[in-house]
Amino acid sequence: MSNDRPYTPNPVFDKLTSLAQRVGEAIAASPAGELEKNARQHFVSQLAKQGLVTREEFDAQRALLDKTRATLQTLEAKIAALENKSA
Repeated sequence: MSNDRPYTPNPVFDKLTSLAQRVGEAIAASPAGELEKNARQHFVSQLAKQGLVTREEFDAQRALLDKTRATLQTLEAKIAALENKSA
């Protein structure tokens, strides 16, 4: 669905966005932000000790596997074409 009207800045939305950004920056710079960072590092460390991975690592490996699978399918098709050509 397209909207033919030009974008009109919304001052309320802009203020809320600015406020949310400042709050996020304040939390990141506060002891709560440091506590969150340390807790995350500890959690990731515990996952690693148990042989588990984070979602980010899982997604990265899945993307790599998908790419490898696509390459394998391409190579299999090329081999099949060469085998048919030589037969």
